[in-house]
Amino acid sequence: MSKIKILYVITKLELGGAQKQLLELISNLDKDRYSIFLFTAREGILIKDAESIPHLKIKKSFFLERPLNPLRDIFALIELYLFIRKIKPQIVHTHSSKAGILARWAARFAKVKIIIHTVHGWSFNDYQFWFFHLIFIHLERITAYFTTKLIVVSYYDKEKGLKNKIGTENKYALIYYGINYKDFDIEPDLNLKKELKIEQKDSVVGMIACFKPQKGIFDFVKSAYRVVQEFPQVKFLLVGDGILRPKIEKLIKKLKLKEKFILTGWRRDIPQLLSIMDIFVLTSLWEGLPIVVLEAKASKKPVVATDTGGVREVIRDYTNGFLVRCGDIEMIANRILLLLKDKELKKRWGENSKKTWEHRFSLLQMIKDTESLYKQLIGLI
Repeated sequence: MSKIKILYVITKLELGGAQKQLLELISNLDKDRYSIFLFTAREGILIKDAESIPHLKIKKSFFLERPLNPLRDIFALIELYLFIRKIKPQIVHTHSSKAGILARWAARFAKVKIIIHTVHGWSFNDYQFWFFHLIFIHLERITAYFTTKLIVVSYYDKEKGLKNKIGTENKYALIYYGINYKDFDIEPDLNLKKELKIEQKDSVVGMIACFKPQKGIFDFVKSAYRVVQEFPQVKFLLVGDGILRPKIEKLIKKLKLKEKFILTGWRRDIPQLLSIMDIFVLTSLWEGLPIVVLEAKASKKPVVATDTGGVREVIRDYTNGFLVRCGDIEMIANRILLLLKDKELKKRWGENSKKTWEHRFSLLQMIKDTESLYKQLIGLI
């Protein structure tokens, strides 16, 4: 029996939840059953990770990139079409917004029978200029028409898609992100704390995110300023990097928080970094399902997160964390302070995170559900 060819397409292999989940999926698929190809941008922090996966064939694009660029996007579409015609996959499975549009159209032109797109948060949000907001919704609607299945990683995104008339209900499949829980069930890494010059008496409030507008990192810094006024024995650990770093550093300096903040840049030792945090915070303005919240939950950390996207499908308000309104700096600070001052509550909610861990967020379940969907759709050919 010949192998089933699958082409995965993602815009860029940066250090994000969508990228990490895709590489986990590719790594764990049965290579005796599937012949796997990946089409992506030439650069990205996770390129080497992808190259280390046995039997994965990678095509690095000359034109695919994250920013909108009509001319390069047209060339990327042509490049995708020619590559699909060359390898003739039975399934094209796209990830990320731009690749999701371009690759699905290329697959349509190449007459691929099974076209799947995973929605890692929709391409449109409430913070966009209204014209672009409408354009993206319209593009998603048209493209969904010839998409075989839309995988969503949260119930919230399914409802949002249907509300905006993107596809019909039978086109949707809900497959949650999955992580390996045991990777995060570890003791605090005291050597790492020493490396980052965090004293044992300091409480640690952390956030892990790409430094881009979506993540609302300025709100995290402003809430930190309020926290320090009442609870000075605290350090703020900010893990990640991105285009907003100079502005974030400027705000930290302006608020005289330089001695309180540790900016680590991109790191790969996420379980260890989470292990030394007392509280995890996420101040995103919009989300699909942030995988870092799953990782914080698996690390037994109480979470203070903005109530956006599928976060409430992971965090139970007043049980293992707090959900707050987007942009509500005062409330974010108040919730952090409540947990810092009440050590018993912080410990109990951390334990609740462990107790309320759900099988649906396991890596094995995610892979099983995805393979099951492939088999179901292949049976329809």
